[in-house]
Amino acid sequence: MLPVFLHFMNQTAVHNSSSLQFIQSKTEAHSCTLKTLLSFFISLSIGYTSAAQDLIIKFTPGIFKENHSDTIGLTNPLLTNKQINRRVKIIAATNIIGYGAAMGGLYAAWYKNYPQSSFHTFNDMPEWKGMDKIGHAYGVYAESLASMELWRWTGIERKKRIWYGGLSGPVYHTVIEVLDAYSAEWGWSWGDIGANFVGSGMLIAQELAWDEQRIQFKFSFHRKSYNDPTLNQRSDKIFGKSTAERFLKDYNGQTYWLSTNVRSFFPKSKWPRWLNIAVGTGAEGMFGANENIGMDDAGNITFNRTDIKRYRQWYLSPDIDLTKIKTNKKGLKLAFRLLNIIKIPMPALEYSNGSFKVKAIGF
Repeated sequence: MLPVFLHFMNQTAVHNSSSLQFIQSKTEAHSCTLKTLLSFFISLSIGYTSAAQDLIIKFTPGIFKENHSDTIGLTNPLLTNKQINRRVKIIAATNIIGYGAAMGGLYAAWYKNYPQSSFHTFNDMPEWKGMDKIGHAYGVYAESLASMELWRWTGIERKKRIWYGGLSGPVYHTVIEVLDAYSAEWGWSWGDIGANFVGSGMLIAQELAWDEQRIQFKFSFHRKSYNDPTLNQRSDKIFGKSTAERFLKDYNGQTYWLSTNVRSFFPKSKWPRWLNIAVGTGAEGMFGANENIGMDDAGNITFNRTDIKRYRQWYLSPDIDLTKIKTNKKGLKLAFRLLNIIKIPMPALEYSNGSFKVKAIGF
């Protein structure tokens, strides 16, 4: 899946502190990087873990016990030290080879095409109304979750697999920040680093406290189109024309959710085990990183829509925890695990611009 997305990072950037075009390109690269790595590690890690567990269950029935969380799967208490060591080597090699390939491809496709510099920082906190930072937290959460499941399969002690997996995401992304720090076009972002550890901390804290993810980080997207042709043209230019590019880059169409499994907090209640309550956030009206102005390489203004309001949205919506749906079908179990980091479109209550509105389908 990695090579499919790398070609999206082929836009040019101009290193000019007053150029919003530079800021947009920098942020678009980060968005693409996050989603690329997320897709790679989720697909590789969860798919490998699920297949391995299914094989073990098939050929060694009766030797497993259920984990405290039925969200996460099974652990094997009867693995020998030799078996555990062998699995640890497999997972370590998987992480090293997979991440090495991802970073090699990223560097070749992006960083090597731009001039290098000494270590420096870059403050991108105000950009895109914070959506980029929420994306960082989500990406690290999902990657760390997948990594933790890999380490669970090895049979290592509970706290080790939580810390190994939970810290994987921040480590992966810190390498990207280092590459940014030595690139003249970008810089080390403390905002990115902080967001990375928020996502990791959310995973680790819940695993240590409850041995499950009662509050799950999720993502949804809908492609934006406008009646004004100039806005569609601007979106095509800075976010890409294809749906895949828009999915990766268009913050106007992205929503991030915290989906809570009510039954996990109230186990004796009659609340359906699969029914969650989700709180989401998104933003609208953004056609530039800080304001709706675009410039060409010479600094001439080519797009000016400061009349369009940039605003935050908040949502309340029901959600489905797919991992709580009982099934004996191995394919469905795998599909549910893969899809559970995505928020299923459902009716939602939106609060924005000081008023509430009901949406038949909330993305």
